[in-house]
This record gives sequence, structure tokens and C-alpha cells, in this order.
Amino acid sequence: MTSDACCAATGEHHHGYISDKSRYLARLKRIEGQARGLHRMVDEEKYCIDILTQISALKSALDSVAMGLLDDHLQHCVLDAARSGGDAGEEKLKEASAAIARLVRS
Repeated sequence: MTSDACCAATGEHHHGYISDKSRYLARLKRIEGQARGLHRMVDEEKYCIDILTQISALKSALDSVAMGLLDDHLQHCVLDAARSGGDAGEEKLKEASAAIARLVRS
């Protein structure tokens, strides 16, 4: 099972976040603006603590998007695969565990 076809176990070929896609895109656009703002702050030699504060806010915003995507993945893809039985559920659970481990390490 590939990560491109999140819900392939149920015959669906969409990702769990699809219903909130516009919300995610809007949030990512704001994050993009925050990153550009950080670049500008460094270029303009702003105070270190102010830059660090903005980095913290940017990381928090990214974490929020990541947690939302993870929740959507668990609620849709993992749950659908578990309901279908067989190896699909186990595969999606391992995939989700690996993603959580990457998020925790970052």
C-alpha cells in the first residue's frame, strides 16, 4: 500500500485532510509569510530574542499543522485500513508510528 493512496484499502483514493484542504492551505500560506518575516528580521539585523520568539511561533504553527494532519490520518486512513482487516491496518499503524517518531525527534 502506498502513501499516495491513503485510503486505498477501502477503494477510496483521497487523503483524510481533503475536507479541510483549504484550511490547511490558508494556514501554510500564513506560515510562509512568517518564514519570510524571519528572513527579513535577520536581514534587518533585528534583536536576537525577537527573532527567536518568531522562530518559536513558526515552529508552533508547523506543529499545529502536523498534529492536524496526523489526526486526520488516524481518523480516516488508519481507521479505514483497520476496519478493512488484513495487513492494511497493521501497515497504516506502523506508518503512523513512524511519522509520530519523526515529529517527536524534530
